[in-house]
Amino acid sequence: MNGVICIYKEKGYPSFDVVAIMRRFCGTKKIGHGGTLDPMAEGVLPIFVGNATKAVDYCPDNTKEYRAGIRFGVTTDTQDFTGKVIKTCDTDVPEDAKERLKEKFTGELMQTPPMYSAVQVDGQRLYDLARKGIEVEREPRKINIYSLEFEEFGDNVATMLVSCSKGTYIRTLIHDMGVELGTGAIMTSLTRTRSGNFTLRDCYRLSEIREENEIGGKDAIEKMLMPLDIIFNALPAARLNDAQTRMFMNGVVLDSARVSLDRDEGPFRILSAKGSTIAIGDIGQDGDLEVIQRFFGGEQQADKEKDSSADSTEKESSASHLKDVSELKGVML
Repeated sequence: MNGVICIYKEKGYPSFDVVAIMRRFCGTKKIGHGGTLDPMAEGVLPIFVGNATKAVDYCPDNTKEYRAGIRFGVTTDTQDFTGKVIKTCDTDVPEDAKERLKEKFTGELMQTPPMYSAVQVDGQRLYDLARKGIEVEREPRKINIYSLEFEEFGDNVATMLVSCSKGTYIRTLIHDMGVELGTGAIMTSLTRTRSGNFTLRDCYRLSEIREENEIGGKDAIEKMLMPLDIIFNALPAARLNDAQTRMFMNGVVLDSARVSLDRDEGPFRILSAKGSTIAIGDIGQDGDLEVIQRFFGGEQQADKEKDSSADSTEKESSASHLKDVSELKGVML
């Protein structure tokens, strides 16, 4: 079982729990996710299954989009409403402050990861140290806020829409806004509305996955998976013929000059003769088709390529159906 399925993570449990549940449904330990969501957060959580887990770090679009609730005048140790209140401020934030915040916090920024995060320092998770009352120095990281808009702003509360790079902590962004205004600020809600290519319209709730599993077992779950092509379809293709596919899947290095390339420069999604994405690659210094990451297991031989791709059209047709957002009850758009 290989592919991607997008889960609508609901509030109240961590992303790791979603992965654990999906391991049971899919019957494999090879499962990963496309970006942690805090227990209090909800929204788009891409789940990578089987050989697709190799693609997590190679997604060409890692942009994330969020809708976040803000409360000015409060500071907590977790930078959100779940934490212990450190201080409060009675100063009212004027509505015109939103323009100041947009200008200050749009573009390339340096952000210090919060103590309550999964970042590791000297082999220890920051949140484990934070729960023991230990605070350590953290190195600021470069992030990018591509766009920032306020839907609501007034009475010391706000709702903001953010498009940002991978690794951005929205609650830290909000905390830093509170520091900038001198009032403090915490995150009161968070919904991820987009992760890379995936949006709310692509999501299934775990209850839907459970129902499909009860009806059709793992076969039903497999039909819900999207192929890797949906992640890499923005990349130019390196198209292999039958002979090249057999050689490539058996470890033979190919001459890029003999491969059909969509353009002269990579990186490329390497397509088998049947049109399946089997690797990501680029042109090496010696002109060979250099592999960045393969997406098929060592146990897969070229003679299985026909079988694995024969039902790809059926899977893609089933999995690429975009559900209406109104089916996601409780999501405010």
